[in-house]
Amino acid sequence: MKLVVTIPAHNEEQNIADVIKEIPRRITGIESVQVLVLDDGSTDNTVRRAGEAGADFIVSHKRNKGLAKTFSDALEEAVRHGADIIVNTDGDNHYNQSKIPELIAPILAGRADLVIGSRKVNELEEMPFLKKYLNMLASFLTARLAGLPQVDISTGFRAYTREAALRIAVYSNHTYTHTTLLSAHDQKLIIAEVPIKARKVSRPSRLIPNVPHFIWNAGVNIVRNIVLFRPLRFFGLVGSVIFVLGLVFVVRFLWLYFAGDGAGHIQSLVLAGILMIIGFQTGVLGLLGSSIGWSRKVSEEILYRLKRAEFDQGDKKSKQ
Repeated sequence: MKLVVTIPAHNEEQNIADVIKEIPRRITGIESVQVLVLDDGSTDNTVRRAGEAGADFIVSHKRNKGLAKTFSDALEEAVRHGADIIVNTDGDNHYNQSKIPELIAPILAGRADLVIGSRKVNELEEMPFLKKYLNMLASFLTARLAGLPQVDISTGFRAYTREAALRIAVYSNHTYTHTTLLSAHDQKLIIAEVPIKARKVSRPSRLIPNVPHFIWNAGVNIVRNIVLFRPLRFFGLVGSVIFVLGLVFVVRFLWLYFAGDGAGHIQSLVLAGILMIIGFQTGVLGLLGSSIGWSRKVSEEILYRLKRAEFDQGDKKSKQ
């Protein structure tokens, strides 16, 4: 059983060595532990520090491509190097790498395909109050709207089986945490959670420079992911609200009409008709999105089979 720890990194010369050195190299049930750093076009000494600290593999982007793409490439590289289990962590020393044995335990026991290292956000005293509760709200809304288990959806400290790594897809240019969790749930993978408290990060967040930026990006990500993975639920809910609002105006007109005051309120019927038509058409969008979703699943299955054939063939050649 081979474990590859992936570290997407961009300009992390101050922290990358500490992260790599903290990764346990001997874990019960694991024959080999290797570290793979995916450098996202760093302009500092991240690559050199990673090599000096003992990274087994270092892959570099020629230019910065963003966290989502870097994570996706790191996952692919880990599978290419024969990983049976992949642990993804951050290069800013936010997570306690010594807890990796606890993180992968549900996979070794055969109880999970993807394990989330929950930061227990409500217990993080060092996290700013507003950011903490907005983070919790984002997790709650995404879980409720998408039908996910109530987990820490924003943490990057996760463990994946080889099968999960081949199956999940990253539909984002910003961050991977939300979309990969929805993809895993969509693929019927078993998701588990292990409480692993995170540490305070000394440098400012690059993904969340300020609260308005966080609110906007979190909102856009939630809506985009729900529309992509749960179109019928999203458009059905929105369409139903609009349709019911139209019915309210119908009831208002009928109430006034039977009360003998219907004259001059025909605009209520006009507005009701417009709202009900919009609501119905919004629901139809949900049906269309659901149909497109089935096409996406077929494409994902084809891609999974192609990747599996490619990497399995590579494994056979490396063993010859």
